[in-house]
Amino acid sequence: MAGGKKKEVKKETGLGLSFKKEENFGEWYSEVVVNGEMIEYYDISGCYILRPWAMSIWEIMQVFFDAEIKKMKIKNCYFPLFVSSSVLEKEKDHIEGFAPEVAWVTKSGKSDLEVPIAIRPTSETVMYPYFSKWIRGHRDLPLKLNQWCNVVRWEFSNPTPFIRSREFLWQEGHTAFATKQEADEEVLQILELYRRIYEEFLANPVIKGKKSEMEKFAGGLYTTSVEAFIPNTGRGIQGATSHCLGQNFAKMFEINFENEKGEKGMAWQNSWAYSTRTIGVMVMVHGDDKGLVLPPKVSSVQVIVVPVPFKDANTQGIFDACAATVDTLCEAGIRAEADYRENYSPGWKYSHWEMKGVPLRIEIGPKDLANNQVRAVRRDNAAKVDISCDNLVEKVKDMLDDIQKSMFDAAKQKRDACIQVAKTWDEFKEALSQRKMILAPWCDEEEVEKDVKDRTRGEMGAAKSLCSPFDQPELPEGTTCFASGKPAKKWTYWGRSY
Repeated sequence: MAGGKKKEVKKETGLGLSFKKEENFGEWYSEVVVNGEMIEYYDISGCYILRPWAMSIWEIMQVFFDAEIKKMKIKNCYFPLFVSSSVLEKEKDHIEGFAPEVAWVTKSGKSDLEVPIAIRPTSETVMYPYFSKWIRGHRDLPLKLNQWCNVVRWEFSNPTPFIRSREFLWQEGHTAFATKQEADEEVLQILELYRRIYEEFLANPVIKGKKSEMEKFAGGLYTTSVEAFIPNTGRGIQGATSHCLGQNFAKMFEINFENEKGEKGMAWQNSWAYSTRTIGVMVMVHGDDKGLVLPPKVSSVQVIVVPVPFKDANTQGIFDACAATVDTLCEAGIRAEADYRENYSPGWKYSHWEMKGVPLRIEIGPKDLANNQVRAVRRDNAAKVDISCDNLVEKVKDMLDDIQKSMFDAAKQKRDACIQVAKTWDEFKEALSQRKMILAPWCDEEEVEKDVKDRTRGEMGAAKSLCSPFDQPELPEGTTCFASGKPAKKWTYWGRSY
């Protein structure tokens, strides 16, 4: 019967999804981002058009993050998209991590270029020759730059909108300090901003931690990350990274300075980035079988007002009430719009805005007009409530706050239910087969991590370490590593990942 009902709805509105989140997650996700008007597929595989509905979310996060890094005295700049091959290949360790994904320009018009030019996969090697030029003495430090740009990584396996694409938008911060202590402090300050983007804006719980030596940024000293988890696929996803590069790049690019005593020193460097991948994580975690579900903080339209005129009703009066409602909400700083399109029924509009994930819908019909009220319907749980126009702003603000909090709480509950502690290899294998995120005691040895990868290879992909959380549970004396039986040094999250 349920199947029959769904077809009816689809026929009536021409909307609705063909795939269910629980039944075919991949197809569901592709359909949601297209039907929700987030992206449009492009004629080059792995490249996507970001439509205004997605771009506005990126801009809201950008406004927050940009203001926060400016408080930290980080300045915006822009470096070219192209990298000469000699510079790109200078830092061998680093570029080995990116080599298979680097796109090269080999022609100009019909002529072959003498020397191919790379398109930036990340900008360490683009920027650091100039850091060495600009940094001479201790007064030139710290140097703290950020750029908002695109990067290209020519991946061929499973392109997925937002999550894994050949070109994506991001910010990348590149900073240089006189001391390791300053670099260490900044790494964590930035990581906390990334946590706030995920948890406070996107209503997505994340775990802050340190990457293993095997999983850290190529050429860096250590990598910290915020890790998200997608319960429906049982996969972890690296949400954003903040790296301490140590002095490796300074050595390679001769980023030296003279301190107050006239002694030569080498700069300590960081790099850090988050990308449009954040939007994909949000869609995967919150979306449902009706489409997108957007957290109010990042939705470009927080409230959609829909007139519901019946036959012989005072249509003009209803339209005027809708306009007044939008004005009142907008004046109070709430992002509200009305849908006055006359060629669509109210039912079609409800489905359309549900598909686009607008957090709150306000309906105004003849009864509402007569009672000086509006009906508010939540997108996250479909709860309906009648609100008097006299305290509209206060009630709507409360509802939006509650939606934001409820979405985070629900996502956290779902994520936490997927975390399993495993102390032995058998427990680990069992939890992995149930698509869990696994917290296990580990000896912190690279060979053991390689072995875990080899032993878990299969159709679903191998398991790997996601991060060792900063918030470490107690490790009782004598605890052994789940994979090697050697003494465990710390707790680490493991799982399959995107």
